[in-house]
Amino acid sequence: MQKIRNFVKNSKGATAIEYGLIAALIAVAAITAMGNLGNSLTTTFSNVSGTMNSKVKQGA
Repeated sequence: MQKIRNFVKNSKGATAIEYGLIAALIAVAAITAMGNLGNSLTTTFSNVSGTMNSKVKQGA
């Protein structure tokens, strides 16, 4: 009976699970942010490339 009481009072496992969930949430947020940033950078570099190509064609 004492082992059961000690097991119920022990919160080390719950704390580890909470930290794991927090880490997973941070990872999902970071992946989402990096994906959006990547799309934004792709658009920016495509615009720069298009502008440079049009200027080179005008000069030639």
